[in-house]
Amino acid sequence: MSYTITLALSKGRIFEETLPLLAAAGIVPNESPDSSRKLIIGTNRPDVRLIIVRATDVPTYVQHGAADLGIAGKDVLIEHGGEGLYQPVDLHIAKCRMMVAVPVGFDYAGKVRRGARLRVATKYVQTARLHFAAKGVHVDLIKLYGSMELAPLVGLADAIVDLVSTGGTLKANNLEAVETIQDISSRLVVNQAALKLKHAAIHPIIEAFRAAVGDGAPAA
Repeated sequence: MSYTITLALSKGRIFEETLPLLAAAGIVPNESPDSSRKLIIGTNRPDVRLIIVRATDVPTYVQHGAADLGIAGKDVLIEHGGEGLYQPVDLHIAKCRMMVAVPVGFDYAGKVRRGARLRVATKYVQTARLHFAAKGVHVDLIKLYGSMELAPLVGLADAIVDLVSTGGTLKANNLEAVETIQDISSRLVVNQAALKLKHAAIHPIIEAFRAAVGDGAPAA
């Protein structure tokens, strides 16, 4: 079967919160990625399929044309750089905040004020670099891929930069958020070449998503 449109999604929260938006565009997945091992999932529309990829890989699949559209968090897009991607709609889903967190009692504000050099653990290296550079804070960035909260507890880092939703994990590990870097939500991203070549098929999907979230302007 020759598909016209391929949409890249990741499992979990983003997929679940995308379902109503897909429905608004007249797209219903034939299976759930949580109950199926398939990485390519058909839909009720013979011209539309979904591919299930890691959240961090969505922009890459779209950028290189392996997917025409995708849904990715702003955090992922900042790290990726967004090259070659059109970001027409902030979907206002999977909301959280990118924050700086430190152990309770750590004098973060005082150390920043005194110009101390901080060790910061994060998997969002680009985001952290831009944030601290804008503040004029000297940092040594330590890239980790998981269990960010552990780094300050064992002396690997003074602070972490990570996504925070409820703050429960921070609290459980005696950490506290001390600074918000950016509010995060997921965006619809589109391959720019595909938008030109498949405009008649892609444009209605973009407009349906935009109408579903009540967003009349392109995402920032």
